[in-house]
Amino acid sequence: MSNDEPWDTARAADIIAEHAPTEGATLVVLHALQETFGYIPEPAIPMVADALNLSRAEVYGVFTFYHDFREKPAGRHVLKLCRAEACQAAGGDALAAHAEARLGIAFGRTTADERVTLEPIYCLGLCATAPSAMLDGRVVGRLDESRLDTLIAEAQR
Repeated sequence: MSNDEPWDTARAADIIAEHAPTEGATLVVLHALQETFGYIPEPAIPMVADALNLSRAEVYGVFTFYHDFREKPAGRHVLKLCRAEACQAAGGDALAAHAEARLGIAFGRTTADERVTLEPIYCLGLCATAPSAMLDGRVVGRLDESRLDTLIAEAQR
C-alpha cells in the first residue's frame, strides 16, 4: 500500500476512470483508491457513484460492508485480530480486550502516535491454530497473551 500519495481529486478521478469499465467495478475502484491513498477519502464516494451510475448509498454500502476499507489512513503498522467463531471459541475475545487495553484504542482506531491501527478480521483461515492475528500481512497462529504482547511491542517500535 502506497499511502505516501496525498489525497488528490484529479488523481482519484483518473483511478476511477481507469477502472470504471471493469466488471464489478465498485470493488475494483475502491481497492485501487485505497491502494493509492492508503484509505478512501469521503469525497471519493460521490465521485465513484457518479462514474459508475450508482447512488451514493450503494457505493457507501459497499464501502462500509467490507472491513478492509478505511475512511482514514492507517497507522504505520496494522494489527488485525481474527474475530471469527473459531478464534472466539479459543480465547479470542479475551485477547481482543487485552489488545484494546494495551494499545489504549478500540477496534478500527489508530494510536495517537499513529504507529498502530487495530482492526478486526473475519477469518484468516488458521482455525486449527486459533486464535490468530496478522501484523502487516504476516499471519500468526496459536496466539496467547504473551505472543500478542510481542506483536504489539513490535508494532510500537
